[in-house]
Amino acid sequence: MLLYHMFLMQGGYSHFRKFEKVIPEWQKKMVNLPTVSVFIPAHNEEVVIGNTLRAMSRLYYPKDKLEIIVINDNSSDRTAEIVEEFTRKYSFIRLIETIAPNKGKGKSSALNEGLRQSSGDVIAVYDADNTPERMALWYLIMGLVNDPESAAVVGKFRVINAAQTWLTRFINIETICFQWMAQGGRWKWFKVATIPGTNFAIRRSIMEQLGGWDVKALAEDTELTIRVYNLGYHIRFFPAAITWEQEPETLKIWWKQRTRWARGNQYVVLKFLTQFLSLKRKRIVFDLFYFFFTYFLFFFGVILSNVLFIANLFFDLNLTVGNVALILWLLAVLLFLAEVMITLSIEKTEMNGKNFLYVILMYFTYSQMWIVLVVYSLFLEMKRVIFREEVRWYKTERFEQKNNGGTK
Repeated sequence: MLLYHMFLMQGGYSHFRKFEKVIPEWQKKMVNLPTVSVFIPAHNEEVVIGNTLRAMSRLYYPKDKLEIIVINDNSSDRTAEIVEEFTRKYSFIRLIETIAPNKGKGKSSALNEGLRQSSGDVIAVYDADNTPERMALWYLIMGLVNDPESAAVVGKFRVINAAQTWLTRFINIETICFQWMAQGGRWKWFKVATIPGTNFAIRRSIMEQLGGWDVKALAEDTELTIRVYNLGYHIRFFPAAITWEQEPETLKIWWKQRTRWARGNQYVVLKFLTQFLSLKRKRIVFDLFYFFFTYFLFFFGVILSNVLFIANLFFDLNLTVGNVALILWLLAVLLFLAEVMITLSIEKTEMNGKNFLYVILMYFTYSQMWIVLVVYSLFLEMKRVIFREEVRWYKTERFEQKNNGGTK
């Protein structure tokens, strides 16, 4: 896995060096622009929705071809009231309310409501805590206009509260690695990228052909990715489109959010592996096996290794840690540090001494926490399947934003 991620890091770095070169040529085709509906699903978002809509109001795109739609999903706070203040000021901002059967069922249901009540040729999605940079939407549409084979274009997201806590510093490092390894690296080598939960644009015709979002999927973005590729299209990663998002500042909120992510990805793996023979586009099998190794084989291998190591401390299992094993472990640690730090160097100001220390600490703490979390998530998902429990969506709690990244 470490060697594979080093390979992805090299691809991501190569993509970083080249992706902007197409912009001058692509800019020439930005004439007959499509209409765009931007969806912002919102449930009790009064803490952040104001900053988000201020960033949306500054988006560089013809306002007569743009509609910003806040989908208020059964909020009990001042979300609707705040949004209405913006609707009175900006004619292109709308507020809609979810209705049965989509009401109060989570993000996928809210997005389906938005799809039903919108008219744009292109659908863009942003989470309610996002402050996209001024050119973000323009670049997403630029990718679609210039690449007819792409069903969707996804941008890059950065952490707006990275310096708040030790946890947000870890998440900041994690998200940068995801952008340039998983997204940039896979796009460079395999022309594969994953639709994230935010900062992406997809053609309406594709969403209507697919029948909208899967309401049973906790990771609706990953699930949608597989179905898009199965139609024969690809998903382009274009990091010129940047949004800033808020990340959990406490371990409790992080645990709930990441548990939903892990369960969602486990659901996707099991859903599509059972349909393996009926999948039309075999390219997506690569991604399915990657998730399968990540959430099943790799983690169980690590768990077995840890159990044997701990058991050998108390009982003689006739196991010894030889010099070769120690050298391999040391090389693995150095490989982890090298690939993460090189990836951080892509983002200005991120490759520094403080982050180097956090990466070392991350290896022994944050990375190990994921093992426990994935096992716990798998237990919950198995329990849901066995007892046929209803899927319950967890919305990440927000914090007051102390700065605004959506002004560039």
